[in-house]
Amino acid sequence: MSSAPSVLQKTAQKYASEAIKFDSQGARGTAIQMYQKSIESLIKLAKLYPNDPFTKTYIKTGKAYQERINALQDKNDIPSNNESNNSTQTNNQTGIVEPLKSSYDDVILQEKPNVKWNEIVGLNDAKRALRESITFPSMRPDLFPLGWPRGILLYGPPGTGKTLLAAAVAADIDGYFMNVDASTIMSKWLGEAEQNVAKLFKSAKNMLEEGSASVVIFIDEVDSLFGKRDQEIGGESRVRNQFLKEMDGIDDKGKHLPLYVIGATNKPWSLDWPFLRRFQKRIYVNLPSLDARTEMLELYTSSLKINNYIKLSDLAHSFDGYSGSDIRDVCQSAQLKVVSELFELGAPDESQQPKEITIDDFTQILERRKPSVSSEMLRAYSTWSDNYKAL
Repeated sequence: MSSAPSVLQKTAQKYASEAIKFDSQGARGTAIQMYQKSIESLIKLAKLYPNDPFTKTYIKTGKAYQERINALQDKNDIPSNNESNNSTQTNNQTGIVEPLKSSYDDVILQEKPNVKWNEIVGLNDAKRALRESITFPSMRPDLFPLGWPRGILLYGPPGTGKTLLAAAVAADIDGYFMNVDASTIMSKWLGEAEQNVAKLFKSAKNMLEEGSASVVIFIDEVDSLFGKRDQEIGGESRVRNQFLKEMDGIDDKGKHLPLYVIGATNKPWSLDWPFLRRFQKRIYVNLPSLDARTEMLELYTSSLKINNYIKLSDLAHSFDGYSGSDIRDVCQSAQLKVVSELFELGAPDESQQPKEITIDDFTQILERRKPSVSSEMLRAYSTWSDNYKAL
C-alpha cells in the first residue's frame, strides 16, 4: 500500500484514539470533535481509494463513529446529525455523514468536562499556574483586590496535554467548557465571522447570567486566529479585531466576570504582540520528565501483557524527547506488533493470545519511530520562553 493511504490511516487512528480517550473520561464535546476528524480522514480514504480492499472497513468504521456521535449528542440534548438541520449531508458514495459548511453550533462545543488533575501525568508547573490563575480566584475572589488573569496561553510541543489541562481547570471550578477550533473559525466563518465571535462571548455571558459558576472558552490552534499576517483579507482582519474587543470586555468596568479565555498553540512565536499581551499568563507545557514518562508507561501498559523482566523506570530513559502522545502511540504500536505476529501464524481463535511484549519489541519500534518534536523546535520553545514566559 502506498504511503498516502498509510498517512491517512494513521491520522484517522490517531483521532479515533483521542476520541475514545475523551469519551471514556466523559468529555463529550471534545470526543465528538475527535470522532468527526477521524470520520473526515476515513471519508478521504474511501473517496481516494475506492478499490482498496479496506474501503468497506473505512466506511463501516466511519458509520460506527457517526452513530457514537449521535448518541453523545442525544445525551447533550443536541439534535442528531441525522435530523434535517441542514448542518450535514450524506455522501452518496460512502454513506457516511459529511459535515457541510460549519455554523456556530458546529464549531463551538459546550460541555461540562469530567477531567481530574490526577488524571494528567506530570505538568506540575502548568497545573499550579492554572490553579493560581483560575481555581483560587473562583473560590475566594475577595482575596484578589487587583483582579486576576482572564487570558491564559498554553504553549509547547504538540501532544503534551494542553487540551486536557484546559478541560481539567474547567472541571475544577465546575464551569462550562466551550471548545473552539481557531483554524475552523478562520476557514469557515468568513462572511459572518464578527457576528459569530460576538455570539460566542454573548453565549458565555448568558451562561453566567443563568447561574453557571464559571465559563472557560478554550481556543485551540490560537495562532490560526491571532498569528502574524503579511496580508489579510477584510474578513480576517475584522474577526481578529472583534476577538480583541471581546477579550478586552471580559474584565471591563470592574465586573470581574468568571469568564476565562485559554488559548493553546504549538507556535507561540507566530502570535502578534497585541494578542499576546491579552494573555497575562503564558504557560509552557513541556515534554514529560523522566518520572512522568515512567508514570505514563505504567498507565499505558497497565492493560497490556508485558514481560515481567521489563523495568519501566529504565525503559523511560529511552523515551527522552518523546511527548506523552508519542509514548502512548509507541505502547499502542507494541501491542499491534504482537497481535500482527499472532495473525501471521493464521487466523487465531479466541483461545489464542499474543505473546508477551518484550524489551526487544519496544526497541524495534523506537528504532522506527522517532520523537515528533525535533531538538530545533525545543530550542525555539526555550528561546521564546526566556523572552515571553509569564507564570
